Order: sequence, then structure tokens, then C-alpha cells
Amino acid sequence: MSQAPRKRSAGVVVVRFVDGEPRYLLLRAYRYWDFPKGEIEPGETPLQAARREVREETGLTDLRFRWGEDFRETPPYGKGKVARYYLAESPSGEVTLPINPELGQPEHHEFRWLPYAKARVLLGERLRPILDWAHATVGGPPSVA
Repeated sequence: MSQAPRKRSAGVVVVRFVDGEPRYLLLRAYRYWDFPKGEIEPGETPLQAARREVREETGLTDLRFRWGEDFRETPPYGKGKVARYYLAESPSGEVTLPINPELGQPEHHEFRWLPYAKARVLLGERLRPILDWAHATVGGPPSVA
């Protein structure tokens, strides 16, 4: 019998289209690039948590889940943590990095909207399959990486 992960987080691979080409939102905390995500709070569904985390970390509220509520999860990492990612479009792309009240500063130092190949270079090995899934789902052309 498999043991349930101790901690679960949820987030969104946020995409917007620029001249018909997908651009993916990556957030940087120190040297680590990731998609918007955070821990699921008691009473929240993973999708509710994912939407909340995007709003809290980027200010984006206009997410459109054009591809439904499918998701991909990372393998367990750290102390058994698993991150679940959904895929949504943000038509505006107006990102802010709001102050986290618990930290007194933004959680992230930088954000970038990147094409697939550039996003793939910045993401760690654990997140590349998530980006690959999102890119295939939105119908992006394969990379020649």
C-alpha cells in the first residue's frame, strides 16, 4: 500500500499567447524557477488552492481553464511533498508580485513570460515534464532543444 504524501501543494501553469505563440509564466525565488503554487489549506480543493495561490503570488484573477481541469503531479520530493499543476490561460498577463503579509515582502524576486524552449532551460528536472505536458496540451510546436 502506498503512503499518502505528507504535504500537497497545488498550482497553475499559466500561459498567454503572444502573436499566436504560447508564453509560460515562471516565478523566481532566489535561484529557483517554478510556476505559481502553494500548499493546500484545510477545506480547500486542490483547484481552489491553485487559483488562490496564483492570485496571491501574481495578482492574476482572470484565469481561463480552456483545457478543463486536467492536471499533472510531480513525483514526491523533499519529505514526500507532491505538487499538482493545472493549466490555464491568462489573457491579460498583467502580473504583479504582491507583498506576502507573513513575509513582509513578495514571495518571488522576478517573473518572466517565456517561450517553451527558454522556460524549459530555467526549470529544474522535476518541473520539465509538467511544462512538456502543458505545451503539448496547448498545441505548441515541439522544441528542437
